[in-house]
Formats: sequence, structure tokens, C-alpha cells
Amino acid sequence: MDVRYVNPFVKSVSNVFKTMLHTDVTVGKPYLKTPHCDRPDVSGVIGLSGDVTGVVVLGFSKNVAIAVAEKFVGTSLTVDHPDFADALGELANMVAGGAKASFEGINASISLPSVIVGENHEVIKSKANPSLVIPCDSPMGHFTVEVAMKVEAQVAVGAAS
Repeated sequence: MDVRYVNPFVKSVSNVFKTMLHTDVTVGKPYLKTPHCDRPDVSGVIGLSGDVTGVVVLGFSKNVAIAVAEKFVGTSLTVDHPDFADALGELANMVAGGAKASFEGINASISLPSVIVGENHEVIKSKANPSLVIPCDSPMGHFTVEVAMKVEAQVAVGAAS
């Protein structure tokens, strides 16, 4: 995946956590996902379509997912609470939407979010689009942003208008 399409996700996850959760995120060096990578317990999943096709996955351990969701909604939650999935889905939506907004000249849409809860699961994506994992650390714990996408349009991201 072209590095020009990675930076919008790095900026977006940092911005979303700063503005919505009032916390900083330290973003590590992105790497290609391998079969040996850690698997999350909770995933917020957003599909991409249009000139950009693929998927964005925010992956958390159960404890980090609960802490993030609680910080976002401002109250105690459990995994079974209806607001838990809504909170994580909305965060995934904001991260994907913020990145998508940086794709100038590209017609892209994002899907409604889905949230998967299950110990050590994997969100299977197209083998044609390898996943890039963006490791993130916050005061609530470690999480990842996985991006697997293919850009159909040959336009520059972040080009001046």
C-alpha cells in the first residue's frame, strides 16, 4: 500500500482520540500483517468502496476496548451493553471518515460500522490487498488500526486545491 494513503489514517486516529477521548495516541511504525500477528478480541470494521476498495479495522483487546468505549461515552460499560458496540463502531467510523476526507480527488464511500466481539478473532480480508497494521498506544492501552485497501484512481492524496 502506498505510504501516501497511510498518513491520513495516522493523522485521523490521533485526531479522533485527541478530540473525542481527550487523550493522546502514540503511533508506532506501520508494518505488513502476517499470520503471526496478534489477533484482537474486539474489532470495529468499516468497509471502503468507490475509487478506494477495502476495509479499515480498529482492533482491541477486551480490556482496552472497554476502557476506550467507557472514555468515549463517559460511563461504565460492559461488552454486552448496547452502547459498547455503538461506541466502538462510531470511533471506527470517525477514523475511517477522517482519513477518507484526506483522499482529495478520489470518490470514496465508507460503510456503516460493524463490531465483532470474540476472543482472538481475525477479520479476513482480500488476499489481493495486504493489510498494513498501524500500532497505537494510549493511556487506555495498545490497539491497532489495520488498513487493507486498493486505490483504483491514480490521483494524489492531499493535493492542494
